[in-house]
Order: sequence, then structure tokens, then C-alpha cells
Amino acid sequence: MRYAVPLANGVLSAHFGHCDEFALVDVNPDTGQVEEVNKAKAPSYAPGALPAWLSENGAGIIIAAGMGQRAQQLFHKSGIQVVLGAQEAPPEELVRAHLAGALDTGDNICDH
Repeated sequence: MRYAVPLANGVLSAHFGHCDEFALVDVNPDTGQVEEVNKAKAPSYAPGALPAWLSENGAGIIIAAGMGQRAQQLFHKSGIQVVLGAQEAPPEELVRAHLAGALDTGDNICDH
């Protein structure tokens, strides 16, 4: 299972669509333990590019602070679960909290 987390300065980025890189966090599906964290440079911004790119990179779940409706729909069509309203934290911490059912989420901070 692979999570994707948009990054800015090593922690969750508030601007999902304009982040420079993503953490791709691999989790062992049998143990629920984080196995590996890789950082990947995000593709140049274009509408719809990130859902396709993350799908090609094997992401099944994305944790974000906020995201527009169109991006959410594209992720849904790609079979990627979207978790919104996460607070700024390192990607491994966010994934571990999500796996434990303890991820602190609030409102989708995106207004478009």
C-alpha cells in the first residue's frame, strides 16, 4: 500500500496542487508498518496532471490539507482515496496516525 503526501520543507504542504515534491510512503499491508519513504519531484503543474502521475506511481491514498473538487473527482476516478484536512506534520507521522485511526483532520482548506 502506498500513500502520497504533498511536501513543503519536509512536512505536509498546504497547497497540494503547487507543491514541489511528494513523499511516497510504502506500508506493509500485513503489518501496517511504514517500510520506506521516498521523495519524488512533482510534475509541472497542469490541471489533472497530479492524479494521473500519482496513479502511475502506485499511490492508493493521498493525505492533503485541502484540495479542489475537480482534483478530488479525478483521484476518485483513478481509484485513489483522498484524506483531507490533515495538519502540517512529517509524512511518516501522518501515515502512522491514519493507519491507527488517529489522524487529526479538520476542514478542507481549499476553497475552489
